[in-house]
Amino acid sequence: MPKTIVLFDLDGTLIDSTEAIVESFFTALDCFGINRPDDKAIIAMIGNPLAVMFERLGVAADILDGAIGRYKEHYQSICLKKTVLIDTAAEAVKTLENRARLGVVTTKTSRFSRMILDHLGIGGAFETVIGFEDVTRPKPDAEPIERALEVLGCGGAAFMVGDTPIDMQAALNAGVTPIGLLCGFASREELSAFTSALFETPLEAALYVLSASQAAAGSTQIASTARGQKL
Repeated sequence: MPKTIVLFDLDGTLIDSTEAIVESFFTALDCFGINRPDDKAIIAMIGNPLAVMFERLGVAADILDGAIGRYKEHYQSICLKKTVLIDTAAEAVKTLENRARLGVVTTKTSRFSRMILDHLGIGGAFETVIGFEDVTRPKPDAEPIERALEVLGCGGAAFMVGDTPIDMQAALNAGVTPIGLLCGFASREELSAFTSALFETPLEAALYVLSASQAAAGSTQIASTARGQKL
């Protein structure tokens, strides 16, 4: 029987690198003489690609690549020091890793993502990490999730666990079940527009996924048995 597939977003879902992200944005904006916004303006956009975030902050097209480059340079220098696991994220991954095939789908680059996951001790649980540079159309497009499914297979139930509407939209666009987390950057109201499966912690989401997968497998077995009896 195919294993369940569970895909995770990164920031706000498995890790908290808010301090590193905000500091790196400020460093890039300072470099180009652009006024710093309130922290909340940056935090509210986490989950979007960097280019989208900088554009919304008023960075002109002719300096956009330079700003992104300065951001990445600073982020790489501080991200390991200023990133921690979300509460119960390690437990969630441990609960699932022998019962499901796991992947990460993020708008971070896969290089940074793998580096952080390995540093935090959970990188080995993930068979694939699909980052911004691995696709032509990032979330909320279905492409990143579809790329992950190409690696992991799609014969069993598939779930996308994330903390933003972008994650939920990507899941629905790809035809997988969206699971919303309230420990990240979106409100209950924002997430409930896409799914009723909302949880406070990654571990609660993981336990729900296992329960839902077992229920689905049981229904499939019952249906298969019934067809056999009719034959």
